[in-house]
Amino acid sequence: MTAERAAARRGPRWGVLRDADFRRLWAGMTVSRLGSSVAGVTTPLIAVQVLDADAFAVSLLTAAAWLPWLLIGLPAGAWIDRVARRPVMVISDLIAAALVISVPVAAWLGRLTMAHLLAVALLLGVATVFFTAAWTAYLPAMFDADDLVEANSALQGTESAAQVAGPAAAGLLIAAVSTAAGLVVDAFSFLFSALSLWRIRRAERRPAVTGRGSIGHDIAEGVRWLSRDRFLRNLTVYGATANLWLTGMNAITVVFLVREVGVGTTGVGLLLAAVALGGVGAATMTPRLVGRLGGARTLVACKVFAGLASLLVPLTRPGPGLRFFVAGMLGVAAGSIAGNVVSAGFRQAYVPAALLGRVLTGMQFVNFGAIPAGAVLGGATAGLLGVRGAMWIMAIGFALSGPILALGPLRGRRDLPVADVALAGCAP
Repeated sequence: MTAERAAARRGPRWGVLRDADFRRLWAGMTVSRLGSSVAGVTTPLIAVQVLDADAFAVSLLTAAAWLPWLLIGLPAGAWIDRVARRPVMVISDLIAAALVISVPVAAWLGRLTMAHLLAVALLLGVATVFFTAAWTAYLPAMFDADDLVEANSALQGTESAAQVAGPAAAGLLIAAVSTAAGLVVDAFSFLFSALSLWRIRRAERRPAVTGRGSIGHDIAEGVRWLSRDRFLRNLTVYGATANLWLTGMNAITVVFLVREVGVGTTGVGLLLAAVALGGVGAATMTPRLVGRLGGARTLVACKVFAGLASLLVPLTRPGPGLRFFVAGMLGVAAGSIAGNVVSAGFRQAYVPAALLGRVLTGMQFVNFGAIPAGAVLGGATAGLLGVRGAMWIMAIGFALSGPILALGPLRGRRDLPVADVALAGCAP
């Protein structure tokens, strides 16, 4: 790369980062997504420690947290295109803070029940759906087209890092204080996010509604475009399949470590922290992998590697055997997140801008809709075969999801397809 091209690439990057409103958005989105991820780890631990919940009951918490994507994901995405996005994000953060703080308060008063935890997980999932749909559509309402690529890249990368760093933050909080106190800190993270977003001063360009069809028509247009594209269709099928099995594994991980392996609360926190922080570090190698292997090969290789690495997790035993858990989950985190970074950039560059929100919401509807089913599957399997037996079934299923990508339309390609291919082959 010449010096002139390098300078040209640095210009927009620093221009966006110098923008105070973008920094507030970036901080708010990052902390909010991190808070959601932290709650996903601490809530199951409270269920196990305080309520002595079994594997199936804990798996229902994961199912409840993701069920809103299946119930309201599509209409939420279409509705967000018609309203101001920043107020939606601020209100979602405030609701999330109130929900999260209710758990330690109820626990300290001796009034915490499984029904309370399930309600919090479900409603927090609803807030997450609206927050996610709003921020993905917010950038075009704030910035001109010249800044969107850099801004989108920064936010997408940060969201992926937050999803992986959440368990690390949860682990450190649990080790430093306690599970319930960790949720108090988590609630303040949502308040910080709401404050950061509220302080944005730039006027938001309201979406144009005149001349548009119904929300149902908008949803159908995005789904129709998605269903006709072989590349996105393949990614969607893989995502749903992988999420089914991986969520089944994640839903019983805390129970597996505490009751099957005999790890204490602090040990669980430290293990999750080590795995998650290592996953973030490994994912930073993604640009080098893409440059050396190409986008398509990197995406397929990372996803296949993540599935194979999961086969180490059921081998976990006390003492030195914990290395199997760390190595396996580190591979899962690194491969999954690196693959997600590549696929997120691909979708943004590949899907026409006018359809981006609806197409991505359609993919999330299928991908995230498989998560509650996977959580219930993991818990039910643990009840039938025991926790370790269930971990084996989930890991094998996750490993077998890799060939969906490896044998799909990306097979034999070095680089990912470009936007012109999508427009030529899949006009809605």
